Amino acid sequence: MYIWPCAVVLAQYLWFHRRDLPGKAVLEIGAGVSLPGILAAKCGAEVILSDSSELPHCLEICRQSCQMNNLPQVDVVGLTWGHLSQDLLALPPQDIILASDVFFEPEDFEDILSTVYFLMQKNPNVQLWSTYQVRSADWSLEALLYKWDMNCVHIPLETFDADKEDIAESALPGRHTIEMLVISLGKGL
Repeated sequence: MYIWPCAVVLAQYLWFHRRDLPGKAVLEIGAGVSLPGILAAKCGAEVILSDSSELPHCLEICRQSCQMNNLPQVDVVGLTWGHLSQDLLALPPQDIILASDVFFEPEDFEDILSTVYFLMQKNPNVQLWSTYQVRSADWSLEALLYKWDMNCVHIPLETFDADKEDIAESALPGRHTIEMLVISLGKGL
């Protein structure tokens, strides 16, 4: 199992806000090893982990992470970004959506945001807490956020002690350039 550098930064943000998590409905998308979602569950949030329904091995990794962390109450569901499915329709309203390094391939950005937008319709106050690694100056979410009527706030890493090369005794994130975003539904529509 591999933990991406962005997951450590998002987990640090969750830890910094751990007192706000008990009882919150939290969905992690593209969870993989699920470090942020596992931490949220350990802090008292009601967590659902998700990864692509087209990648059963990723869903199995989510289940293994729950098992290793003694979290049998955490549900794991298959969600494929941009696809309407029974699992997506059945999700309850969420308070927080976690997304660690899901903005990896530009061709996936709109599918991710359309899925998040659908979830925001269930709870217009939900926030997407996302970290991503800057891989190209040519990639931008700004136009898509505008298209989907979403607002974005960049959170400086130093505001939650994540501006170091190592966090919580982990060598990750190292020298990677990582950004932290809080995305919410705009009020324009």
